[in-house]
Amino acid sequence: MSLLDLEKHFAFYGSYHSNPINIVIHVFLVWPILFTALLFLYFTPPIFSPSQTLLNYIPSVLIFNFGFFYAVFYALFYVALDVKAGSFVALLTLLCWAGSSFVANSIGFELAWKVVLGAQLFCWSGQIFGHLVFEKRAPAFLDNLSQAFLMAPFFVILEILQTTIGYEPYPGFETKVKARTDANIKAWKAKQQKKLA
Repeated sequence: MSLLDLEKHFAFYGSYHSNPINIVIHVFLVWPILFTALLFLYFTPPIFSPSQTLLNYIPSVLIFNFGFFYAVFYALFYVALDVKAGSFVALLTLLCWAGSSFVANSIGFELAWKVVLGAQLFCWSGQIFGHLVFEKRAPAFLDNLSQAFLMAPFFVILEILQTTIGYEPYPGFETKVKARTDANIKAWKAKQQKKLA
């Protein structure tokens, strides 16, 4: 699977997220995972220090550390997947980095790690619950870690854009993805039937 093949990735994602309740659970729980991961990474040491000129224009709370590069990597990857939706999701990702930096700076490490731990446990448990109870299928991260850690934030927003405004990265995208998703689900069900036989 090509890293930038949006159609294949979204079909793979869709085959693990076809139940409406499970989709809603992911819509509400995926982005807090990214936000709190960035909040935790705020406490990593700076990788570089900006010039004094640049420091005059940015708040001192924004540190160019591992969290910053994590957010930039995600943002660039999302733009590479699809320029329009990817740019929007990239902006959201960078806003999460900035927002998490301000929160982390104001609450400090002693409270931040507890907030991060609680939020991560709650959000991951909620998603696993959604898969086991409503989707009746194990989460995608068991088959593809990049889905859980890299692509899920993008796909949640892409799904919202498709549902609310009918957005497609290109004409026919939704139809092609649905056909692939249905084929993936059919293949998975056939595999499950063989295991039971």
